[in-house]
Parts: sequence; structure tokens; C-alpha cells
Amino acid sequence: MMKMYNPPHPGEIIKGLWLDPMGVSITDAAQAMAISRKTLSKIVNGRGRVTPEIAVRLSIALGSSAESWLGHQAAYDLWELEQHPPNAHVVPLFASTPAATASSTHVRANCISAGSTTRPSKL
Repeated sequence: MMKMYNPPHPGEIIKGLWLDPMGVSITDAAQAMAISRKTLSKIVNGRGRVTPEIAVRLSIALGSSAESWLGHQAAYDLWELEQHPPNAHVVPLFASTPAATASSTHVRANCISAGSTTRPSKL
């Protein structure tokens, strides 16, 4: 899947594709969704997030899927995070050497052939 360059905040989508074209105010939309005007205003203005609960409410109110609203939020959040990566000292757990790849493949194959659906224990 190709990454989107600078995906819009879900609030931009709500405002640009739903509220403005339909002539619906934030207040009216918030009432229809049974949420506070402040909550919807924060989302529409890019200062709030679409949570799973809000995604379901948007789905019912606007006729789109909750998954699509969560997908818009996730794409936006990931893009934002990639622009300013956290200053953490993260290191790869596994080296990408052929020996490490073969070892992890062997462990996975043993789990599959043994019928295990859990992760292997410490090696």
C-alpha cells in the first residue's frame, strides 16, 4: 500500500465533504451525533481525534463506515509522527542477517508444524 503524502485530518474531511456542502453547522451535527459541540468543533478544527466511539457516531450520522473514519485518523496520526519521530532510543530486536532470518523461520515452522498458535518461548 502506497503511503499518502500529508493526509488530511479527519476534521477537514468532515467539514469539506459533509458539513459545508450540506449546509450543516457544527452545533447541528453534534446534536445529531449526541456529542458536545466542543468535541466536534475540536475534531473539525484539527485539535481533536476521531476515537472508535466517535467513528461509530460519524458512521451512523454520515452513512460511512467507522473503519474508514479510524483509517483517516490513523493515516493522519502516522504521517504526523513520521514528520517528528520520537526521541527514543529504539533498536531492532532482530538483525536482518540471513542467519537470523533462517533461525526465526525455523522457529515459526516448528510452531506451525506443532499446531501452536502461541508465540514460541524464549530461545
